[in-house]
Amino acid sequence: MPIEVTSVLIFVFLIVLSIGYFIMVYNKLIKGKNLVREGFSGIEVQLKRRHDLIPMLVDVVAGYSQHEKNLFMEVTELRSKCMQAKTIEEKNQTESFLGQGIVRIMALAENYPELKASTNFLELQKQIADIEENIQKFRNYYNGTVREFNIMVESFPSMIVANIFAFKIFNYFELENKQESIPSKIKF
Repeated sequence: MPIEVTSVLIFVFLIVLSIGYFIMVYNKLIKGKNLVREGFSGIEVQLKRRHDLIPMLVDVVAGYSQHEKNLFMEVTELRSKCMQAKTIEEKNQTESFLGQGIVRIMALAENYPELKASTNFLELQKQIADIEENIQKFRNYYNGTVREFNIMVESFPSMIVANIFAFKIFNYFELENKQESIPSKIKF
């Protein structure tokens, strides 16, 4: 084979290889973006479950504690704000405050022995503890997919493909609850 034909074949091979790499990176970015969305949808399902339990929790505790109306109104307002939050940043902030409000309601039960013994309250407490645990699991999954996706978007050479198609990094979902966790049972 003449040198010119060999040079052309090598050039064509490199172009095909470059296009193949470009397609592979693009598909990995699409897969990563979809995994991030899937992870966040899991968080949203758990947050919805938590939001659905709050009115029941407020009703049960309010029946025992009439003088804590401000706390109940605050938690109800926070629930509404959480349900209206659209961005991850808004959800991070509102859900953190809501989590703190739930802990305050649970702590309020310590002052009411009849409430602590109520099967309705105990069941709600168990459900909320389960949901909080699930939120943590889904948050870990989501943040892991965000980390992997962001690495692809920010590292060379995949960042070239990411920039061409305007892939942007995702934010982590970080609840800033000051409490350690909601206890599954209140000690008598």
